[in-house]
Amino acid sequence: MSGVLKAACIQVNAGTEILPNLQAAGDLVRRARDAGADFIALPENVSMIVQGRAKVLERVKPADEHPAIPFFADLARETGVWLLAGTLGVLLDDGRVANRSYLFDAEGRAVAHYDKLHMFDVDLKGGESYRESATFRPGDRAVLAATPWGGVGMTVCYDLRFAYLYRALAQAGASILTVPAAFTVPTGRAHWHTLLRARAIETGCFVLAPAQTGTHDQGRLTYGHSLIVAPWGEVLADAEEAVGFVLAELDMARVEEARRMVPALTHDRTFTLERVGF
Repeated sequence: MSGVLKAACIQVNAGTEILPNLQAAGDLVRRARDAGADFIALPENVSMIVQGRAKVLERVKPADEHPAIPFFADLARETGVWLLAGTLGVLLDDGRVANRSYLFDAEGRAVAHYDKLHMFDVDLKGGESYRESATFRPGDRAVLAATPWGGVGMTVCYDLRFAYLYRALAQAGASILTVPAAFTVPTGRAHWHTLLRARAIETGCFVLAPAQTGTHDQGRLTYGHSLIVAPWGEVLADAEEAVGFVLAELDMARVEEARRMVPALTHDRTFTLERVGF
């Protein structure tokens, strides 16, 4: 890992139709590039947010027909940035959908993709309930991508609660972790900042967490607060609740500095678990 880059997190309020969402995201990417960004990250479900399995399946496309993939490839090439295309709903052969994150290099090549591992199947207070596994097929591999600034570990939203994934990515060579998200408001208020700072501190990585914000299809609310977090845990940028983007300079030397001070990634111990009194 080397150098200093300017990273941006884009914050959007995605609607139900793909093409208007792409246009809105593209405009923000161009603005972020004009502000000096070298690496730009977009949120989960950047091409659409709809509620219900039937509505998702009406709109998603297989990878070779998905309009967002060539759109973001062309956008990366046009702007000359490395672009994380949040996640897209990609129709699979078995009729389910991958919640898939794509990373494009500055020439518009899709250098890596990652399918969200952990499905958001939860029941919150007030009757707010989600069953991501009813529509989406979980991935089965972690992904670490090489960039000019070091390894990028790709994750998505609910993955944030599974610390072992981030530790594995950091130990494999990640210096930047990406967490495109569409966090709910209750879980965002309670956990978003804390979990993102924890993942940065535990791994000594920069964390880029672009997020959805506002009111979506059928009144679904997302939390916003796209964050950029430093390896020592400081929040370098917070987008609050507005559509837009935030920028921060990432000095990659800070990764090794944090890991020298607290080399926890090298302190793993094997152990047995003793259950007493059960």
